[in-house]
Parts: sequence; C-alpha cells; structure tokens
Amino acid sequence: MHEDLVLVRRDVRIRRGKVSDDSPDTGTVVRVLERRRHQIVGTFRRGKQFLYVIPDDPRMSQDIYVPAPRDMGRPTRDGDKVVVEIREWESRHTNPEGKITEVLGPPTAEGVDMLSVLRQYDLPLKFPRRVLQEARGFGKEVGDDEIQGRVDCRKHSVVTIDPDDARDFDDAFSLKRSPMGWKLWVHIADVSHYVKPGSLLDIEARKRGNSTYLVDRVIPMLPEALSNELCSLKPGVDRLTKCVEFQLSDDGKVLRSKCYAAVIHSKKRYTYEEALAILEGSPREGMERMLHDASKLAQKIRRRRFKAGSLELDFPETKIRLDEQGRVRAIERSETDASHQLIEEFMLLTNEAVAARMIKLRRKTIHRIHEKPDPVRLREYREEVLAHGIACGNLEKPVEVQKLLKRLGTLAIGPALKIGFLKSLMRACYAVEPLGHYGLAKAMYAHFTSPIRRYADLILHRTLFEKERGALSALQQIAEHVSLTERNSADAERDSKHVKLYAFLGSQLKSGKPHTYQAMVTDIRNFGFFVDVPDLGLSGLVPLSIMDDDFYELDSSRAQITGRRTRRVIRLGDRLEVKVAKVDAFKKQVDFCVLPLPGKNRGKRDASRKKRSGTSKRVAPRGRRRKSVG
Repeated sequence: MHEDLVLVRRDVRIRRGKVSDDSPDTGTVVRVLERRRHQIVGTFRRGKQFLYVIPDDPRMSQDIYVPAPRDMGRPTRDGDKVVVEIREWESRHTNPEGKITEVLGPPTAEGVDMLSVLRQYDLPLKFPRRVLQEARGFGKEVGDDEIQGRVDCRKHSVVTIDPDDARDFDDAFSLKRSPMGWKLWVHIADVSHYVKPGSLLDIEARKRGNSTYLVDRVIPMLPEALSNELCSLKPGVDRLTKCVEFQLSDDGKVLRSKCYAAVIHSKKRYTYEEALAILEGSPREGMERMLHDASKLAQKIRRRRFKAGSLELDFPETKIRLDEQGRVRAIERSETDASHQLIEEFMLLTNEAVAARMIKLRRKTIHRIHEKPDPVRLREYREEVLAHGIACGNLEKPVEVQKLLKRLGTLAIGPALKIGFLKSLMRACYAVEPLGHYGLAKAMYAHFTSPIRRYADLILHRTLFEKERGALSALQQIAEHVSLTERNSADAERDSKHVKLYAFLGSQLKSGKPHTYQAMVTDIRNFGFFVDVPDLGLSGLVPLSIMDDDFYELDSSRAQITGRRTRRVIRLGDRLEVKVAKVDAFKKQVDFCVLPLPGKNRGKRDASRKKRSGTSKRVAPRGRRRKSVG
C-alpha cells in the first residue's frame, strides 16, 4: 500500500561480469517490511455471498473482505462509513481480509465526512490527560525568573501579521533605522523553553510531527495552553522568544546577524487584510510607517532573492468557509500580496541565516531540503515546451528556468505549462545533510520560524541554543518521521477540502442549477481534456463523450482537439466556461462539461444535423487512465 516500507530486488544488467551503468532503476517487491497504515476507512457493502468494504483511498484498488460486525454499539447498515483493520493479505492476486473496528455512520450524516478523514490519516482528536496537565502546569503568564538572562525587547515596536482566523502567532518582527541601513528583529516563539527533550509534551509533539489544518478544524502539535496561549506572541502580554537580529543595508543585503533569547511585549496584531490596507494607503503614525518601511525593505530582499536564482512558483490558494452545519458557505481565493510577501521574505531570511549559523558552528541538525529535479523529467518537459513553439534553453541551469517561467508569465498557455513544470519538481522534505533548497536557490536552508506547529523547527531551536547535542542517528530518524507526518497532513488537508467540495458540487447537480466557472485547459488526451478551476481550487476532466455539440478529434502533434464539423479548436492553456457534470466521491474525481459557444439556436441546429447525418457522440475508450482530482 501507499508508503509501506518494502524490500525490493533491483533489476540489473550484467555486461562482461559487471553491473552495467545504464541499468534501469526498476525492481520487484520481495516483501512488505512494515505497513504504513493498519486501518482503512471505507464504505460497508453487503454482497449476496459475503461482506466487504470499498476503501476511500483510490490508490487501494481491491475491496476488503470482512466478517459480520459485532459489538459496534449500533447496527451496521449498507453504505455506512466504517473503519476496518487489515488482518491478512496473502497475495496481491487476492483480496485483503480485515475486521471492522468502528462504524462512523451514513456518509451524508453531519460530521461523518470529517471523521472519515481523521480516521483515514490516523489524526488524534484529543491530547492524553497527562500531556494536558503538563502544559497547564506552566501557568498563563511569563514569570520574572524566566526573563533573567534574556535580551529585553519589550520597548520595541513589535507586531505580528497573520491570517484573520489564526490563533497561534509564532512569529513577530520589529524594524528600525540604523546608521548602516536597517536593524531588523525577527522574534520566534520560544517553544523549547517549555517543551523539554523526553517530556510528555515532547513525546506527543514528536509523534504528531506537525499541526494539521483541516477545512473545519486544527489538529495542533501542542495543547492550546501552549500553542494558543503561553507560546503565542499575542499583543499586550510578555512572551519569550528566540530572536534573530539583522543588520541590513539599504538595498536589503545582510551585513551581519546574531541569535539570542529575548522577551517581547507585542504592540499590535494585524491580519493580512489590515496590513495590506495600510500598505496601500498613506501611513498615519509610527507603527504604520514601520509597516511601510518593512514592506519596501522586503521587496528589495525579494528582488535580491530572485536575482540569485530563486524561482517564482506561487499559485493562488483557495480557502473554504463553512456554515454552522459544516456546508460550504463561500470559497475565497488567497493571493500572495504585499502583506504576505513582507512576512515571507523576513521568514526566509531568518531560516537561511540560522541554517548558515549551524553550518558555521559545525552542529548537526535538521535541514529543509529541496533537491534538483530529475534531468530526464526536465528534458521531457523541455520537449513539451518546445512542441508549443516556445523558446527554451537547458533547464538544468536555474537561470534558464527563470527565463522560461518569466516567458510563460506573458503567454496564455503559460499557467498550464507552469503546472507541468511543478509536476517535474521533487518534493521538499527534511534531512540531516544540508543539501540546499532548489526552488529558493539557497545553499543553506532550515525551518526555524514555526516551532508551535512544526517539530523540525523545535529541534533546530534546541540544537542552536542548548548545549546538549542529539545523536546523528536520532536526528536522521526524526527527519524521516517529520517528512512522513508532513506528507500525511498535506494529504489529509487536501482530502478535507475535497470532501466538502464534492458535497457542494453534488448539491449543485441535485438542484439542477450548477454554477458556471472559469477553467483553464491543463492537459489533453484522446478521451478528453483536464481543466483547472481556480475558483474551486481543484481540477477535473471534460470527457469528449459528453461534448454533444460536435465530434472532436485529437491532434497529438499540436496538443489540441478539433471539432470535425464546427472546426472548434481547444488547446492547452485555453480559458473556458464549465459546469460540473458528474461527481464521483469514491474515485475522488469530478467531471465538467463545457458551455457551448454563443450562437443562434446552436443547440437545436447541431442536434438536427446530427440526427440527419447519423453521427453519434464520441465514446471514450474502455480502460482509460485518469488523473485524480487536484
């Protein structure tokens, strides 16, 4: 199953008694060493001869046979969502067998959709009682004895900028003019002061690895007594921090930096919307003037970053707002504006400075790495770009990637090809070796700025400020573990959005009045084409079999489809108006249909011509392969 630990026998080619260098990176699974998941969420079904569960995860293609559920507290009905524990799976040619351990209820019942996501990804709903007691034991205020030995920054104009619904504020900053340019203080919540190695809090935080932000709730890494209170850099109260102080030139170059433990008293909490409103207006007082200066400085730092080779890969994100019944109330697009970029640049600068400091001190820690793309995948992507008549250099050189991304930003087909480039990239993860960050073009990079919600940051705080040094093997295990929990959380966050969107789109279909959305063509196949719908934050397929205005044929050399009669052409990057046509929650797929081109009585005329000519609609080939939504 996905993310199982397996033993693989690699395929090798022997030439003259030696292993050939061009042997393919392929092999055969010999044995499953460790299961990543022992329980699966799915839909319970009663067959004529046996009972089975259809897994929610589309990557698991086989149903799970189960005996009749007992002692579940309620009867198990056909179609209920259940949790099943896998017991036996002798061969990939046979179905696995399991036992139902929990009945969640009908999929349409309130709360069952989110409970299914929680169980599928093994996300805990509560903290153990002793962990909560340990967190509450620190009290609600910073004591005078805890301030001893720290740099007092309480008189500084420290502010935070976060989303409007944020409750844990783990970073703050202050900026002031200096004779050499600017002094910037970046303050990060001092979680390591409270969460000590080996404590109950530490054991639980390590197990969780990070906070998980589902569409309707947060599964925090730390109890609220710390994450939302004592560690959160709230305004008007003293808080302990780890500070990175920068001396910057007027053009945003780092002249020097230093790290130390500090105490602050935040003066103001801004939301991104409030900060942007100030940046778009004229500053009226000292705090607003500081925000304007900080934004101008951040833009200079940003320009220096891109000049050094950093890639512009930002895409708008969507945020789903729910009503009291857990239904989709609104879908909002979040753009990366000046207020976001202000915080982003200061945090990137801090992460890089701390990583450089660790390497200079020759201390082992956990780094954030993003390896270079596979050259073969880059060459394949380059061929695709060239096929569209777009000039493209050697993409193994970052400067050529930058040129291409800039060029794509000016073309209608650009966003679609940019998505293709993202698919060719490796996934960022954690490692003990400082391998650098390809996307950010940084040779040294580590996560330091979010210890409330990331265990890797907490480890970095400890290795930088504390005398005790962890064993290298232990750090490697932690790096692998938090990389895994991060992927698990990302999948859970994506699925939590999708289950709400599927229900939202399904209700549109039932109403008979589906909404119209703007979509962009991102991939074209012989059975249809895929579109990205920004206002929904998901992708889907437009099957040729439901396009009844014409018979469409694929021109693979030009990556386009053409209507045989109307000569309507649909190309990669085209913008179309679509409506939802089908929602398959089992396969986690959404089909869309394209709105017909405007014209007088086009639908009736097309239908009559089809009837006279005997032309039938195109039928997709059986056994086609489709991508998952998103």
